Amino acid sequence: MKSVPHATSLRRAPVQRRSAERLTRILDACADLLDEVGYDALSTRAVAQRAQVPIGSVYRFFGNKRQMADALAQRNLERYSERVTERLKGARRGDWRAAVDAVLDEYLSMKRTAPGFSLVDFGNQIPVGARQAEPNTRVADRLTDLLSGYLGRTPDEELRRVFLVAVESADTLVQLAFRMDPEGDEAVIRETRDLLRAYLGRVLD
Repeated sequence: MKSVPHATSLRRAPVQRRSAERLTRILDACADLLDEVGYDALSTRAVAQRAQVPIGSVYRFFGNKRQMADALAQRNLERYSERVTERLKGARRGDWRAAVDAVLDEYLSMKRTAPGFSLVDFGNQIPVGARQAEPNTRVADRLTDLLSGYLGRTPDEELRRVFLVAVESADTLVQLAFRMDPEGDEAVIRETRDLLRAYLGRVLD
């Protein structure tokens, strides 16, 4: 079964397999419609119709489209983490450059192929009220926890700050690359990779 968002993002967590499959269909429909009509034109009714579920099923999980898009963003982060982890299985443990490549390449892959990702990714479309809820902080914290063991580092405040700076920098440059070219400008992506390696090398070498 495909991963679903953490229960805290939902009004009600799915318990039975049928309910989890319905939630997956709702989020898949949300992602497809984001690509087709954008966030402003997205509606819970349109999502219900696309997912072929009663509108009540949508409201069982989400109070509004913002909560639905946030759940999609959390699912994206879960899938991204899984893909980075899988990619690193074949890399030499402690090779931080391979880790940087995995983190950047999997993000670029999802940017190019995952439905709805260009608008929502890990939560950029969602207004937030606390620093800990900001999308790049979510990503940096997840990467710190994911990579610290692989790199043989303690996931302390210094490492979290370093990864946050790296994520913020990479996010800005990747957005630039995709503004310049719908598939991502390769020259800007190369510069992004070089920048990340130069910055992280000060801490991880």
